[in-house]
Amino acid sequence: MTRYISHPLIRKDMIEQRLYQLALTSSALKGSCLIVLPTGLGKTIVALMVIAARLHDLGGKVLILSPTKPLVEQHSNFFRQALPNCTVATFTGSIAANKRSEMWKDSQVIVSTPQTIENDLRARRIDLHDVVHITFDEAHRAVGRYAYVYIAERYFEDADAKSRLVLGITASPGSNPETIAEVCENLHIESVEVKSEADSDVIPYLHDRDIEWVRVEIPSGIMELKQRVEKVLVDRCGKLRKLGFNVFEKTSKRELLDLQSKLQAQVIEKSNRDAFSAISLLAEIFKIKHAIELGETQGVEALERYFDRLNAEARSRSGSKASKRLVMDPEMRAAMKALSSPIKEHPKLDAVRRIVADQLRDNPDSRVIIFTNFRDSALMVTKALEDVDGVSAVRFVGQASKYRDRGLTQKQQTEIIDKFKSGEYNTLVATSVAEEGLDIPSTDLVLFYEPVPSEIRTIQRKGRTGRKRAGRIVVLIAKGSSDEAAYWISTRKESKMMAAMSDMHGSIPIQKPRIEQKQLAAFAGDDLVAYVDHREVRSGVAAILEEMGVSVVMRTLEIGDYVVSDRVGIERKTTSDFLSSLIGGRRELFGQISDLARTYQRPVLILEGGDIYNIRQIHPNAVRGALASIAIDFGVSIIMSKDAEDTAAMIAAIARREQQDHGREIMLHGKRSAMMLPEQQEYVVSAISNIGPVVAKNLLRHFGTVAAVMGATREELMEVELVGPKTADRIREVVGGEYKG
Repeated sequence: MTRYISHPLIRKDMIEQRLYQLALTSSALKGSCLIVLPTGLGKTIVALMVIAARLHDLGGKVLILSPTKPLVEQHSNFFRQALPNCTVATFTGSIAANKRSEMWKDSQVIVSTPQTIENDLRARRIDLHDVVHITFDEAHRAVGRYAYVYIAERYFEDADAKSRLVLGITASPGSNPETIAEVCENLHIESVEVKSEADSDVIPYLHDRDIEWVRVEIPSGIMELKQRVEKVLVDRCGKLRKLGFNVFEKTSKRELLDLQSKLQAQVIEKSNRDAFSAISLLAEIFKIKHAIELGETQGVEALERYFDRLNAEARSRSGSKASKRLVMDPEMRAAMKALSSPIKEHPKLDAVRRIVADQLRDNPDSRVIIFTNFRDSALMVTKALEDVDGVSAVRFVGQASKYRDRGLTQKQQTEIIDKFKSGEYNTLVATSVAEEGLDIPSTDLVLFYEPVPSEIRTIQRKGRTGRKRAGRIVVLIAKGSSDEAAYWISTRKESKMMAAMSDMHGSIPIQKPRIEQKQLAAFAGDDLVAYVDHREVRSGVAAILEEMGVSVVMRTLEIGDYVVSDRVGIERKTTSDFLSSLIGGRRELFGQISDLARTYQRPVLILEGGDIYNIRQIHPNAVRGALASIAIDFGVSIIMSKDAEDTAAMIAAIARREQQDHGREIMLHGKRSAMMLPEQQEYVVSAISNIGPVVAKNLLRHFGTVAAVMGATREELMEVELVGPKTADRIREVVGGEYKG
């Protein structure tokens, strides 16, 4: 007979009683704890029991944080069912800030994305003083500047020491002991509890999972393509070695990324022509290696789509030098041309058809998930299954839209999952979006289209089967390809992770002193205030300012990104964003600068990032002209910074000078100016790339109206001062070209 959890706050006869979950709950209630538990064994149930105990004993509020909106919705629904007498609120960025503030006051259980809580804390819409518990779902994310880190820090600063308690839950904290220790330190973890599938109290709740590795041969046509592209790789590696950098065809991606970071640091610190050349060559090498990987592990269609994107990037005005050089390389062009002739499809596709068809023929009620690393592959695999009897497949990807590929909305994702549960679809072809936490039912077959070199992602994928009944895992590997390396890397990391977690089991991580933050705070001084536009949270500057001791007040600023006195407003732009505003018809920068100069006596523009003259194909004179216009025509001071930390330090220095040295107070004022008709007309014409404000005025003065400008012939356009053949052709192309969006 099934025994259920009995607790005054938990719905009766809903939660099955499992001894290992009770033991983990007991540990989690003794002190802040990180629990590592395989997927499907009830991490959320442990969190529920901890939450119920805290609310019953202490009252107050509890906070459950999950990294994505779908996960938040999933957890909200579960806690509403499980805690029928508690007020459960769902927080995401799509809910108005003022409404969240009211909901916070009235709720006992708040389920939220971490970014939403971080924003509300920085804007002082909420506080954590009466929060008696926080659960950090997918706790392995609590590294670097992820929102979990800030929230935990604030919690331990603001909440009563006697009533605060943290629980981190994850199936896979990573293989690096230093990273695991960082997670524990950032969340103020006092103990670690680990359960594996080998534990005697867990085994009764497990189902068999058979793992198969299916190796396939790469067809000769794809191998020929690969060899052509590899010639380009050999050439670029040779050029790097001539510059003094020890790079070979087999150099790992991690080593290349490390070299890239070092080179970028050199570029920022001092102008180094060899470093610039090396960075550009590295960009080519990354693109070449990606093409090789796609060809040998994914297939011809995926490679063809990648080459299509590469050509589009090279044709665009904002395209990188690396992409432009690659598409002009004879060997790359030969490889692209070869794709137009028939090449045998990758044998993985045939293996997918066979494996899925066999599974559904033998067990028609089965559910199948196929994981792919790339969206193009997901589309390719879904198409390959269209004509297989008994298979009803659907592609499942993230919300972001990419080149010629619209993402799924959250509503569409939910509809697909519901249809997968009901059986309308029996096969889900998914990218990484289906790996973490989503309420996707247990499946009978998980098929890896390729192995992944991440132990965390591998564990999450495997956890999609074997939850309620026996499951099957099949991993496809292309012989002699990067698949082989990814498989062994993942296997080694998974073993290393379990060894690291076993070593940390029950231990108390050493708390390292936060020396860097103290030094920053000492630099900034006391009682400094900065008003920060809420859209700047993602930049990391606001977080660094707080670490420096500056009181950050989040607001929706009409003008500027930062305000530090009644006369100083600051606009922050990355060098990449700044340069993008000079090409492609984007003119909003000068409108922002104009409003900033009109509103504040001492307007400041901070340009953050690397060398501004070499990261895009824009003539230095054009960049100098824009900077000169901002400084001279608008009277805006321009300050260069290396990175977010340098930007924060500069803003703190300006704030200290204004507020402490000059005794000035902060005053928010000004709204964006409404454009007069002539300004609107100039804006419309200047929106066409290659046309600046001066040429736009010349065109309007000559023709009199926007309609006349747009209706002019090439020859008529060239009669206008500063309008040459290229500009005239561009205007006619934009006005007369067919829309293909």
